[in-house]
Amino acid sequence: MQRRKVIAGNWKMHKTAEESTRFVRELTTHQLENADVGIILCAPFTSLYHMSELVEGTPVGLGAQNVHWEESGAFTGEIAPAMLTAVGTEYVIIGHSERRQYYGETNKSVGKKADAALEHGLKPIICIGETLEQREADQVKTVIEEQLSGAFDGMEAAQPEEIMIAYEPVWAIGTGVNATPEQAVEAHQLIREWLDQRFGEGAGAAMTVLYGGSMKPANAESLLENSDIDGGLIGGASLQVDSFYELIQIASRLH
Repeated sequence: MQRRKVIAGNWKMHKTAEESTRFVRELTTHQLENADVGIILCAPFTSLYHMSELVEGTPVGLGAQNVHWEESGAFTGEIAPAMLTAVGTEYVIIGHSERRQYYGETNKSVGKKADAALEHGLKPIICIGETLEQREADQVKTVIEEQLSGAFDGMEAAQPEEIMIAYEPVWAIGTGVNATPEQAVEAHQLIREWLDQRFGEGAGAAMTVLYGGSMKPANAESLLENSDIDGGLIGGASLQVDSFYELIQIASRLH
């Protein structure tokens, strides 16, 4: 099945509102419509409102980096799904490895957040992936299956039009060590096999699965030329317009 390539930027804790709007203005000077690539910018909460007006009418989708599963309540420092949709947010990253590592995100909470996002019309980008210790212990398949089980717990269908999965080998994020294309493809195939087993034949082929392990212009082509890798959840290379746009162009050539 031919799936559209997607390049999604995860800015993490970078860019003020002013810096974010400046980035969008510069990015949209390029002919993005000609790329035939899904383009998403997942920005800090403080930038979303300012960016929403600038991306309207462009191929750029707006994403957040986290969401709570409750609609409202005494949850200091959290943000509700409706708060995100009210400022034009379409996507939300859920279960990023940094949320799991530093803020206690669990497989169960990822599932609750994914359900809440879908109920409010947000499209989750669900992150999964193993640590170096888990890979060295030959637990990649087990970790992937456990994390997918938590994320899709209770869902009756895979909803490939509404959900994306990002495979992020934790050991390859910000370390300078990259997964080989073979390692990335193997993990993506495991994801698709699990989806087929859980939701029926064809569910895996229909799902967009991104690679989230430090993709950059230097290694993007070797990853994106594989049909099982549908794009990238981009960290550092998404912070500069030049490198982010270069990734869009590479994805466009290989779609």
